[in-house]
Amino acid sequence: MARDEISHKGRVVEVGPSVTTVSIVSESACAACHASSLCSISGMKEKMIEVPTVPSENFRSGDEVDVMLAASMGMKAVVISYVLPLAVLLALVLTLPLAGLGEVATGVCAIAGAALYYFVVWLFRDSLSKDYAFYIKRR
Repeated sequence: MARDEISHKGRVVEVGPSVTTVSIVSESACAACHASSLCSISGMKEKMIEVPTVPSENFRSGDEVDVMLAASMGMKAVVISYVLPLAVLLALVLTLPLAGLGEVATGVCAIAGAALYYFVVWLFRDSLSKDYAFYIKRR
C-alpha cells in the first residue's frame, strides 16, 4: 500500500456487472480495547461500499479485499464534512450579533445555516460521489 492511499479491510458481499458491493466494519477507537465487551460505549458499525466492477478481476462473494481510496480524497471529505460547516457556523455566530440579532435568534440562524449547508451537500451528492474513486484489491 502506498503512503498516499487509505485502506480498509473488507469482504465482498455481491458482485454485479457494473458494481461490486463490499462490506467494511468501522470500529470505534475503544473497540480494540480488551475490555470493550464490558463497556457500553464501544461499538462497531458495518458499512457497505459500492466499487466499480473490473471485469478482469474475478472477485466472488466472501473474498477478503482491501478497499482503497486516495488519501487526498479522504482529506477532501473531511473538509466538506467538518471544516466548511464549522466555518459557516462560526461565521454566523460571530457576525449575526453584530447585525443586532439576539442570542437565541443567532443560535437558531447558525444551526439553520449549518443545516442548509448539509442540505446543499446532499443535493450535490451524486456529483460529489463521482470524485471519490474507490477500488479494491485482494488481500
